[in-house]
Amino acid sequence: MKSDTQGNISPQIRMMNQIVLDGGCPGERIPPQDNPKAPSPPKNITNGNPKGIQYSAVLDLQISEGAGEVQVVDGRKLRVEGCDWAVILLTAASSFDGPFTEPVDSKKNPMLESSRTMDSAKRYSYSDLYARHVDDYQALFHRVSLQLSHSSSGSMKSDLTSTESKDEVITTAERVKSFRSYEDPSLVELLFQYGRYLLIACSRPGIQASNLQGIWNKDVQPAWDGAPHLNINLQMNYWPSLSCNLKECQEPLFDYISSLAVNGQKTAKVNYEARGWVAHHVSDIWAKTSPQHGLPRWALWQMGGAWLCTHLYEHYTYTLDKDFLRNKAYPLMEGCTSFLLDWLIEGPRGILETNPSTSPEHMFTAPDGKPASVSYSSTMDMQIIREVFSAIVSAAEELGKSDDDLIARARKTQPLLSPTRIAKDGSIMEWAEEFEDPEVHHRHLSHLFGLFPGHTINVETTPDLCEAAEKTLYKRGEEGPGWSTTWKALLWSRLHNSEHAYRMIRHIFDLVDPDHESDFRGGLYANLFTAHPPFQIDANFG
Repeated sequence: MKSDTQGNISPQIRMMNQIVLDGGCPGERIPPQDNPKAPSPPKNITNGNPKGIQYSAVLDLQISEGAGEVQVVDGRKLRVEGCDWAVILLTAASSFDGPFTEPVDSKKNPMLESSRTMDSAKRYSYSDLYARHVDDYQALFHRVSLQLSHSSSGSMKSDLTSTESKDEVITTAERVKSFRSYEDPSLVELLFQYGRYLLIACSRPGIQASNLQGIWNKDVQPAWDGAPHLNINLQMNYWPSLSCNLKECQEPLFDYISSLAVNGQKTAKVNYEARGWVAHHVSDIWAKTSPQHGLPRWALWQMGGAWLCTHLYEHYTYTLDKDFLRNKAYPLMEGCTSFLLDWLIEGPRGILETNPSTSPEHMFTAPDGKPASVSYSSTMDMQIIREVFSAIVSAAEELGKSDDDLIARARKTQPLLSPTRIAKDGSIMEWAEEFEDPEVHHRHLSHLFGLFPGHTINVETTPDLCEAAEKTLYKRGEEGPGWSTTWKALLWSRLHNSEHAYRMIRHIFDLVDPDHESDFRGGLYANLFTAHPPFQIDANFG
């Protein structure tokens, strides 16, 4: 049965213990036709809306032979009684055919695809399916081991199924709740490996990049649309891919960056009359690169694509894969660098600036006492640009392209970039001028990008900036959503301050009741998903 325009679904029940869902998403909203200024309806209108993505799912139920009984209760629940075992198989497909194919033009048949996948899955016994699953994920999962304690209580042994104590079994919720009084190192091990498992489960070559909830969103209209946010959330989702030995899991991100680069060329040209490509804060499955509607403090930010480009060279530094650097990373970095060179303008004393500029999602108090968010040369802007230029210059040396005109321009530009400044109180300034900060405990730590995930601030070469970064972290405080807490732990680690890094780890182990959440407090749900709240997957990965 087709869903209605609100996404409600009415599955049809087939014989042979199968339930088939066949639906379609609405396309863009159509203005009321009694409006004389309303445009003509677009093609392929269905129920007042253009045809959107079509989807299908098949649920198959197998039960043991005998007197088993299967019932559908209230049209919503499946009840199985009187049998020894039951196996539920679920397959799903959609007509989405990449970010450059309109839904109305897709030739994919989701019903046929989901049915064929089901037919294929049913050829295997449960034991075979389980063995294939275990072999598949353990080939990646077992590349890394972590032991923080000799205690076997609740520790991870061979895989995620081995979490019970030899003496007793307690719930995960109880373990999280008791962490305040008994800081069980094996629970930290479990959360670490759980994050790796989740990345393995939701980001493999050939599929979509992991978004705000990974593949675990439960809502038709999720918080923040479940979209990829490029001002840390999407990036944090892929922080474990290299250091946790899961480089294959990063491939969907690189495919996504490639799509952003295509659309981003249009945005750079139309919005800024610039070369290269650009992406802003909020994107989507269609690789949106234009500014998001809304307040300037999150909409007006041109560094989303540039931050993503740092992942490309980071991948090379881990793998030393020159084919990847030459064929995938370098062309994307070239386009990004071209935009950044065009975006920079000369300010006073010959210093290169970005203007307009924001520090993601944060505001300041302007000299006239009014709240503001747009200025010039935010610290994060300049740190990201410095990181990208350093990466492409190093990449050019690796590939023998040091004489290219683009690289010569980047080299010439590097010493002219607006520097990271230290405020009167000894902390790092977030903006080019020392504005008053009305929210010193803000969740974003954008002005510390150069410390982590960047590399331009470090204890070896910039001890003065590291001292200022430490004061900045004290000033920002310890409260915040899950991803912010994780970022603080990593920033403290880069400062070689294990005590404060661990304080942040402890802060993650707050049990959160999903029915009684407080805004921006972080913590863990009983299933170890990280809370924003509401649920976001990024802190699990961070």
